[in-house]
Amino acid sequence: MYKSGKVNKNIALCRNKVYARDRMAENTYICDAMDAEILVIIVTFNGMEWVERCIASVRSSGVEADILVLDNGSTDGTPEWLERHGVEVIRNATNLGFGAANNIGLQRALAEGYSYAYLLNQDAWVMPDTFGLLTDAFEKNPRFGILSPVQYDGGGKKMDRLFSKHCRRALRSDPTSAVVEVPFVMAAHWMISRSCLLRTGGFSPAFSHYGEDENYIHRARWFGFPCGVVRAAGAVHDRAGRPATHERRMFYKCNGSVARVSRPEGGAFFRLLWETVRLVGTAAVNFDKTPLRFIGTLWRRYPELMKFRRKSRRPCAFLNDPAKSRKGR
Repeated sequence: MYKSGKVNKNIALCRNKVYARDRMAENTYICDAMDAEILVIIVTFNGMEWVERCIASVRSSGVEADILVLDNGSTDGTPEWLERHGVEVIRNATNLGFGAANNIGLQRALAEGYSYAYLLNQDAWVMPDTFGLLTDAFEKNPRFGILSPVQYDGGGKKMDRLFSKHCRRALRSDPTSAVVEVPFVMAAHWMISRSCLLRTGGFSPAFSHYGEDENYIHRARWFGFPCGVVRAAGAVHDRAGRPATHERRMFYKCNGSVARVSRPEGGAFFRLLWETVRLVGTAAVNFDKTPLRFIGTLWRRYPELMKFRRKSRRPCAFLNDPAKSRKGR
């Protein structure tokens, strides 16, 4: 796996193998004996419709990856099916939400010395070359912290609707680069580097469901890790039969205000004022009072959001840095 020069004697166990801290590159670990350098993290909730294909795609990858599933209280037999097919499952007693459940997996990735964490939706699957193309892109473009393949719809031929909305312009404006920096990409397919995890940490508890991926990208960029799309890599996010309703679109727009107010850079109160104006405009354009009602929620939550925002500016926020944990023993 990692190749390096001088290594100190600070040795610990890594998935019952040996790894050591590398003095030559801070926050990098050596783990030559590890079977895989990618931990695929899948959060499930009543996902029997998709999990067989999702798991099969990872196991068919040209690059070996370990799988960890965090089940958020499924009642349709999802965790039982996964366990019967040899997949490690952590069963959460309640639905923790996307961010909190993924943080359990991200903590595992850090503690056990993985080079990359791959967040994979239960309704998504990868191609045999997806992992290889992404890890190659990271090696050639180490400044990136988050990389995504081009995300296609369930048919595998057209870009996913939301992926196209957020990324098509950037891909068209930079037609020659193998890796294109984008302002946002959904976390249905995210490969996160270890160095980015050690600085950015996990998802903020300020978000129970939706908005956490946008906030994470803001924080990663604040720490110097942009987000990008690897043009040659592809993967599928199957949303067929689940069109966004008007109510869901209003929810997304309101939750987006929470993410923007929570950005780590300065000027949070001015963003609060601007988001108030934005919500008024959203209500007028959509003839819907939901954004107006959300203004009160946003202002009431502002002190809590600022508390989480301050925490999010600390290295490895919302996760435990394994290096610091070892020092404390």
